[in-house]
Amino acid sequence: MKEPRFSKLHLLLAGAVGALLAAFALCVTLWLVIGPHGLTLLEAWGAARTQFVGEYDQDKAIDDTMRGLVTGLGDRWSYYLDAEGYAAQNQRRTNTYVGIGVTVSYTDERGLLILTVRSDGPAGKAGVKTGEVITAVNGGSLAGEARYEGVDHISGEEGTRLTLTVLAQTGEERQVELTRAAVNNEAVHSQLLENGLGYIKLDNFYTNSADWVLQAARELEEQGAKALVFDMRNNGGGYVDELTKMLDGLLPEGPIFRTWSKSGQESVVESDENYVNLPMATLVNAGTYSAAEFFAAQLQESAGAPIVGEETSGKGYSQQVVPLFNGGALNLSTARYATGAGVSLVGTGVTLDAQLSLAEEKELLLAAGQLPLEEDDQLQKAVELLGF
Repeated sequence: MKEPRFSKLHLLLAGAVGALLAAFALCVTLWLVIGPHGLTLLEAWGAARTQFVGEYDQDKAIDDTMRGLVTGLGDRWSYYLDAEGYAAQNQRRTNTYVGIGVTVSYTDERGLLILTVRSDGPAGKAGVKTGEVITAVNGGSLAGEARYEGVDHISGEEGTRLTLTVLAQTGEERQVELTRAAVNNEAVHSQLLENGLGYIKLDNFYTNSADWVLQAARELEEQGAKALVFDMRNNGGGYVDELTKMLDGLLPEGPIFRTWSKSGQESVVESDENYVNLPMATLVNAGTYSAAEFFAAQLQESAGAPIVGEETSGKGYSQQVVPLFNGGALNLSTARYATGAGVSLVGTGVTLDAQLSLAEEKELLLAAGQLPLEEDDQLQKAVELLGF
């Protein structure tokens, strides 16, 4: 009988060497992917789990660490969402969401300025009013840059409770206890005005918004509209795909959106030859953000559509959602963007053809959806610029 070619000792040694090589390859991969700083984070977490003597909430520790990481990036457009906030964001971006039945603006640095309140929603039933400011959610301040995450803190699972700190226009602050409920959002509103002008108001660039806007434009054209005015005031933006689909359907052939990745790779979205061949204009204000201000800028660039209103935020990074193992997500800036001609809006916002603000009382009526179009000074200026 022949002796085995390899003894058990040889096999054990080979297995051990293989394991060591695999571990070494894993370490090299981790080093290349996350670098020394990432390994430092892992080292710190390992020390906390194995050596920290006190009691602590692991979920809270991770959530706070993630928020600190994003804060350290110094990018006001990136943010972290815990598992509840991420689920709420996904729901809200379908234009059917669980919340409190209000629309808000980011124009007040004290928090979220309430623009509209649904009378049948949780906030309306609790006496929350248009023009008030939500300064905190469950004790967490929304002042300054934190206000951009405020909507995600307000959204949540249906039936769950939250506490808002609300600042009245009189300066009085109060606590409001609410229970989240399902709310349907009608994001597009359109009508044909007596002078033959088609008016389209868009609230966001979330799911289905492009189809709704293009359908509204086609219907108004069929009804005899001679021009279109797009109302992007108090529009907080949304998905790039919805933006580019909308621009493609409205604008003639040519570049309509440019992006550059971290590595510098450029990508260009082109519009085809099918478009809406009508004069257009766009209304903007300080609450016109992200995709909404870009929409106005590209219509101006590609179709000469005048922009009427106020200075906009000047956003120029697009974000990608990075889901995490804990159920949360990073909303991380992963690309710079510019118009088809390569113009960035960072630090400047749109170029206004007519700078015009509404009186405060009219601004509140606009926010509440109660400003008569014939008394809307910004709309009337757009009508004038279009030659009506």
